[in-house]
Order: sequence, then C-alpha cells, then structure tokens
Amino acid sequence: MVARRQFITSSLAVLGTAISTHRSFAQASKSTDRPIRLIVPFAAGGGVDVFARLLADKIKQQKGHSVIVENRAGANGALGGNVVKNAEADGQTLLFSAATHVMARHVMKNAPYDPIADFAHIARVGEAPMMLVMSPKLPHRSISEVIADARNRPDKWTFATAALGAPGHLATVAFNQLAGLNVTIVAYRGTAPALTDVAGGHVQLLIDPVLALLPMANENSVVGLAVTSSKRTQLAPSYPTAAESGLPGLEYTSWYGVWGPKGLSADLVASLNETINNAVRQLEKEGRLARLGIDAVAESPAQFGAYAKNYVARNAELLKAAKFAPI
Repeated sequence: MVARRQFITSSLAVLGTAISTHRSFAQASKSTDRPIRLIVPFAAGGGVDVFARLLADKIKQQKGHSVIVENRAGANGALGGNVVKNAEADGQTLLFSAATHVMARHVMKNAPYDPIADFAHIARVGEAPMMLVMSPKLPHRSISEVIADARNRPDKWTFATAALGAPGHLATVAFNQLAGLNVTIVAYRGTAPALTDVAGGHVQLLIDPVLALLPMANENSVVGLAVTSSKRTQLAPSYPTAAESGLPGLEYTSWYGVWGPKGLSADLVASLNETINNAVRQLEKEGRLARLGIDAVAESPAQFGAYAKNYVARNAELLKAAKFAPI
C-alpha cells in the first residue's frame, strides 16, 4: 500500500512550469475568487481521480484560478453526474468522468438523466489500456489457467467492477462471453474499494485502467495477469496482452472526458474545450500522461459528442447480447 500511495502522490506532483494564463477559461467564472468545481463521481484514489487532479492543476497553472476536484461517489457515478446536470450553466461546475458516464441509461433502471442529451460534451481528454488483476491468494498466472479453473469451479470465482457501465465492466462482460463463462460480477463504488477486496481475496478478479492497478500489481499485492490492449503497454512491458495470456479478442480501453450542464452556451463550451485541450497537450508534452499509461486525446465538442453516441450504441449491443438487466 505504501508503494501505491507513493505512486499516486508522485502522479499528482508531476506539474511542470506554469504556462501563460488563458483568458477564455476565465469566462467560465462569474467571479475570479470563486473556484471552478471539477466533480469526480468516484472515490478518491482511482484512475479517474488521479487524472482529474493532474488536469485541474494544469488548468490552474494556465489561468491562475483555483480548480478544485470534488469527489461525489455513489449511485454508480450518477450522484456526481446529477450535481453537474443540475448546476447553473455558467461553467463553474464541470464533470470529469470516464466512459462510465455515458452508459448510465443502459445499466441503471432509474438513471436520473440521459447522459447524452442532458449534458454539454466539452472535451474527451485521454484513453488508457486496462489490466486484469487477480487475488494474490490464488496460484494461477495466466488467463488460460483462470478460465480452466472457473469452468470447473464457477462458484469459486467473482469479478469486481468499479462501476456498472465502466470500461472495466464492459471488458468483464466481454471476458465472460469470449471465455464461455458466467462469472458473477459485483459492482463497487469506485476502483479503490474494489481493488482492496481483490487484494484481500474477498473477490478474485478485476479489470480497470493500468493507471490505478499497476502500483499494487508491481508490489505483488494483487497478481497482474494481462493488459487489455492489442500490444503491451510501455508503462508495464512485462505484463502480457490478454491474447498472449490466453484470451484473444479482449481488447478494451478506458477513456475520460469533461462534461458540463446542458445549457452551456456554444461559445463557453468552445472556450472550455480550447483550454482543456491545451492543458492535455501540455501534460502530454511534459510526459506526464505517458508515465500514467494515458494517450492524450484532443477533439472538438462535436467530435466528442459523436464519439460518445457511437460508443453507447456499440456497447448497448454487447450488454444486450449478454442479457444484462439494468439494476
């Protein structure tokens, strides 16, 4: 756990020299002494939280104005999402989340909003490979070994997931389909508590971004089995791909974005997009994102909106094929 805390601390400290203040982002605040609230709908310590804090600090450097990350975990991410949906459309309150956000209506019986129609899509900021980790209390060292044992003893295996509809959850559903299994999936309130239970042997498996899982995998608090990318990641080159470990076709990435309330003006969305994209480019240039296993993304608001719609449509079919019932 010490190594994990050090990893997260160092991740949040990777801030280079300040760049010039960006006037457009200041338009998001009615008063320069009011901090921008960047809502993260998951517990502190997970991959979404770490990336959000990096971005908030870089934006603060750019505009000389306080940007505060606020964790609002609960209701599968909908608690934090609802805070932003109901916020005043002045750019003062924004949502930083993973792809989990856009799948709300497909995994929740009573989602409090339409994640596509009820929000302003501001910027998609990054993608990251994910990792499959296993409890250290088990002897297996490859996906092939896990699948063989799960077929013989299905009641002995359980998957944790950080949130329903999260990229890790969708990858877990795909794992079951590709392996011909029906391993039980248990949803947690974020990565940190799910990872804690895997380390303790209370659940056996978890798929989540490399950023969040690698520290504990490296210190052998959990067993890193494979990454879910088409090739090995430079951040963790010793870990095989899922195909190399025994499950071809398991290729999934996590992605992250920034949203605002639906009523944000087009001009404000454009200015926020410009400043956020500049911050992401600077983090990439400084090597901050590569160190966390994140590939930078810079898109227009329209491109982000179109990407999100296509993502929802594709994964709605995956959940339908798995006969997943919203909870």
